[in-house]
Amino acid sequence: MSAQSTPGETGTGGPRRRRPRGRRHRGLLVMAWTAAGIVVLGGTGAGYLYVKLNGNLRSVDIDQVLGGDRPRKADNDSRNILVLGSDTRAGGNRELGGGAGDGTARSDTAMIVHVYEGHRRAGVVSIPRDTIIDRPACTGTEGEEHPAARGVMFNSAYSTGGAACAVKTVESLTGLRMDHYLEVDFSGFRKLVDELGGVEVTTTRDIDDPESHLRLPAGTHRLDGEQALGLVRTRHGVGDGSDLGRIQLQQAFVRALAEQVEDIGVFTSPKKLYDLADTATRTVTTDSDLGSVNRLMSFAGGLRGIGASNMQMVTMPVRYDPADPNRVLVEKAKARLVWDALRGDRPVPRAATEGTATGEAGDVVSAP
Repeated sequence: MSAQSTPGETGTGGPRRRRPRGRRHRGLLVMAWTAAGIVVLGGTGAGYLYVKLNGNLRSVDIDQVLGGDRPRKADNDSRNILVLGSDTRAGGNRELGGGAGDGTARSDTAMIVHVYEGHRRAGVVSIPRDTIIDRPACTGTEGEEHPAARGVMFNSAYSTGGAACAVKTVESLTGLRMDHYLEVDFSGFRKLVDELGGVEVTTTRDIDDPESHLRLPAGTHRLDGEQALGLVRTRHGVGDGSDLGRIQLQQAFVRALAEQVEDIGVFTSPKKLYDLADTATRTVTTDSDLGSVNRLMSFAGGLRGIGASNMQMVTMPVRYDPADPNRVLVEKAKARLVWDALRGDRPVPRAATEGTATGEAGDVVSAP
């Protein structure tokens, strides 16, 4: 949704393109509030739950790996969170297909979530995985060194050096400090949606994409986890077939999720609450600052008031690469408007996304 999520708007950053791909690249979204149900566990008095949930969590000490050569932190209580969806084929993800099949991981979805001062509003900027960038030299999560690389795909940063390299690449691209890091995998996303009881969306046209195994007639549907996963990773059944169209579907799904999550008993049913917390903590990898239930509770509790009506969702301004229709290039002047707005804790101006490539799928899915 490069033009401020305006339904039906078509970008002028390049011609309509169908981007054939032989392999199924999967998109996955996760938002910071998927762990919000943990907050209420503080009132259960069941201390053993904390021990179990703490044991589920995985964390990465990104601050230690990256050291002090980073953008400075904001001087207010705003926060930037890099949210990645990974497509590792390890464990339960093998059954979902696609990918290399060798247990390695890629980041197929990347979002910068900017929580504004006061934690009442959020801005979400999606970064297309197919964006051509210059990746800085980085140290991988295991301490290995990787030289800088020019003209590579954005998602290669994660596959090269893991979470720490992905964070450094985003900070180099944006000039913004990433205060936190959250990552989730395919099987976890599917389970989270099922634990939430599904998410209701309305499709304005038929979606039929054999690549993502998704077939939905136009109309209103309550998607289970498998269907939701198909929706957020489909690209060939909507818009121009590009990753940009898939990002628009992901953003629409996030809006639908945010509108419904507090209406399905998550915060009133102890059983549902625990199931969600158990699944979320098994699914999510965090930075070390969020690597305990208490810290994750505090963080998630600060986001509970952010709903669909006070989220602004955009895509990093890009244009199609004239040398390769399967890639996009950063519109640097417009992207600077986005990063300057977030640095100043201001909404992203409409001028930042007008006239950029969109993927042409902005009106396919909405909340009912």
